[in-house]
Amino acid sequence: MKRLFSLLIAAAAIATPQLWACTGITLTVKDGSKIVARTIEWGGSDLNSQYVIVPRGYEQRSYVPGGQQTGMKFTAKYGYVGLAVEQKEFVAEGMNEAGLSAGLFYFPNYGQYEAYNPAQQASSMADLQLVAWILGNFATVDEAIEGLKTVHVVSIDPRASTVHWRMTDVTGRQVVLEIIAGKMQFYENKLGVLTNSPGFDWQMTNLNNYINLYPGTTEPKSFGDIKLSSFGAGSGFLGLPGDITPPSRFVRAAFYQTTAPQSQSAIEAVTESFHILNNFDIPIGAEFTTGQTPTDIPSATQWTSAADMANRLLYYRTMYNSAIRCFDLKSIDFGRVKYQVQPLDAVKQQPIQTIRIK
Repeated sequence: MKRLFSLLIAAAAIATPQLWACTGITLTVKDGSKIVARTIEWGGSDLNSQYVIVPRGYEQRSYVPGGQQTGMKFTAKYGYVGLAVEQKEFVAEGMNEAGLSAGLFYFPNYGQYEAYNPAQQASSMADLQLVAWILGNFATVDEAIEGLKTVHVVSIDPRASTVHWRMTDVTGRQVVLEIIAGKMQFYENKLGVLTNSPGFDWQMTNLNNYINLYPGTTEPKSFGDIKLSSFGAGSGFLGLPGDITPPSRFVRAAFYQTTAPQSQSAIEAVTESFHILNNFDIPIGAEFTTGQTPTDIPSATQWTSAADMANRLLYYRTMYNSAIRCFDLKSIDFGRVKYQVQPLDAVKQQPIQTIRIK
């Protein structure tokens, strides 16, 4: 009963979609490899974020509506590292030992899963557990797409927001999955950007509204006898939307990503991805209307991650500690390691180093 109560509390928290604001980007290294990075926002409470180490052979079972853990059974063919929210089963982002990266992004008011049918519970998968199933069972995007055709994705709680998903493998291929009117739709994401609602196809179309933007500074122009010039650098981006809505973040992420210089190495690209995503940090008070009391957490952007699929490295930092930490999946023996769950922050405080002057 305690388990069910915890699950329903988590689902109820997720039921306020206006506070969710995930932003994903993709950078290409000089050797052609990809770095996928993302933020996860939630201003309502601390997400109790944890990392999970999942060995090969680990067995899980999906939740179904109402909180019972009687859905699809699944066993990990591949070991993986996941970043989970609210509960250890709810992996929001991660990478497996084969180099497949997967993550969920909130998708309120546009997604619609198929209705849960108890007769199909053996093949029913909770939306918040789909990332864990993908990471544990597939090595490539192609394999994942084929496998997804065999499952019924359902919502745990009708109050909760729907989500859509991003998958990327070592070839650099990236696909977005959205479920609309109960039907799975896959989009090739050659741009590598993803936010929230509306749908991915609409977001890509909307980019055409910003075709006038370009990097650098505008040239001086004359209005009759009057010469006009830019006040400073970057005026080619004048008109770039700066608010925190998903369409504006999508456009901004696309332009920051595509104008970033190509990195010579993967670690340079990882560092650059964190710098770019700094632009999408959401201060805790920005999402609350006048009169509402902000939650007692330091940021609505609770954590940011980056995955280097080629080198099997998963990085993250949090709202409590901006130091970048890393999992080296090559150093983990997923055939022997035990299942592990740990908080992303052992201590919820930014370490400060005092510089001693002699």
